[in-house]
Amino acid sequence: MLLSFRFANHRSFRDEQQLNLTPVYGDGVEASESAPQAVPVVGVFGANASGKSNSLGALVFMRRMVLGSDRAVEPGEGLSREPFRLDPDGAAQPSLYVVDLLLGGIRHTYGFAIDDERVLEEWLYHYPLGRQRRVFERDGDDFTWGEESGRRSELRQIAGITAPTALFLSTAARFGHSRPEPDPTNPQPLHDTYRWFYLASARADGISEQLSVLLDSDSADTNQTRHLMVDLLQAADVGIVDLVVRPDRSDGETPRRRLPNGYTYVRRHARRSAPPLRIQFAHQGPHGTALLDLHDQSTGTRQLLTLGLHAAEVLRTGATMLVDEIDASLHPILTAKLISLFRSPKANPLGSQLIFTSHDAILLGTLDAEEILHRDEIWFVEKDGEGTSRLYPLTDFKPRKEGENHQRRYLNGNYGAIPDLSTDLFEQALATRGGSDDATAE
Repeated sequence: MLLSFRFANHRSFRDEQQLNLTPVYGDGVEASESAPQAVPVVGVFGANASGKSNSLGALVFMRRMVLGSDRAVEPGEGLSREPFRLDPDGAAQPSLYVVDLLLGGIRHTYGFAIDDERVLEEWLYHYPLGRQRRVFERDGDDFTWGEESGRRSELRQIAGITAPTALFLSTAARFGHSRPEPDPTNPQPLHDTYRWFYLASARADGISEQLSVLLDSDSADTNQTRHLMVDLLQAADVGIVDLVVRPDRSDGETPRRRLPNGYTYVRRHARRSAPPLRIQFAHQGPHGTALLDLHDQSTGTRQLLTLGLHAAEVLRTGATMLVDEIDASLHPILTAKLISLFRSPKANPLGSQLIFTSHDAILLGTLDAEEILHRDEIWFVEKDGEGTSRLYPLTDFKPRKEGENHQRRYLNGNYGAIPDLSTDLFEQALATRGGSDDATAE
């Protein structure tokens, strides 16, 4: 579970920013040991080109570094980072990335600082019994180990082969200091931290590949996901009533059997010659159902499938889902329903989180008399006259729990983070364009 994320000198963000997911208001949940220690959803709003995507991109960049820095850079090539480039002095400064995580009920803090040449600093702390314990600290090529780091001789060997451009966390995970599942009785800060980044998902793979994997198994998890997808499509009222799988080959049939609710299951053989699966969608028509392929579906339906499959996997693993422009090609009601899955204890028993960007102000309003986003789940990004972005929460404005229309106040400019449009400039630009067209015609 992500408690907070700090970053500095990343694209349009020059100064240090913090996205804090710790609840500010109870909003009906009394403070107790069972109360959530981080909000399940965060929405970041702002004008076009304000830096919304960059705020999410900073966390995506950190994840990419953790998962692949040990093999992504050739020796002597330096690091490919994305500093603030509008100020030459700022571009030369280090970039900083830090997360606070709650893993197995224990807080962990992991971070690093980099420049164009190498990893400058890296550190990992955890807080058993509420007291800070150092796992490791890195200053250039020098490492300091904590008393509870465990196999120090092994860690020193891994540190010795960690490249200047690689993170120690990445290298340690690559050379066996990891395990497939967390063990609450024997916490391992290095592994547990790496695993959080591994499970965090910035985007899903292609829809076809995902559906092939999901529908090529009859495990309990995949069957549950199938049901979720059909239910989601039916609830979206896009005309789809079922998913059907057929072998995509011309030489013979692959054995098939029917699953509950009309699913078709195709058992793929282990040999390389196993035929690919063809996923089709059963649409209700005037004379029964008709089967259409994925490319026949609307952009909104494909987007709904992509996000639905993505969310199903995240909710199953208790991970964090990162989505840029969540409202793209989706009706606001569908987006709101997707958001509500992460707030539902039934749909989200493992405490998965959703962090997204949007410029759809409808998501700041209500649906069925309930707020789509709570007061401490709303953040804004605004860019100043020097081209630097700033990230700040709605809670800075001390919003009331009831009686405050966040959608209307945002569109009225009370919170900032809206486009500064000039009607005169728009009309002048159109008039100039029309004049040049007329001149060309003459």
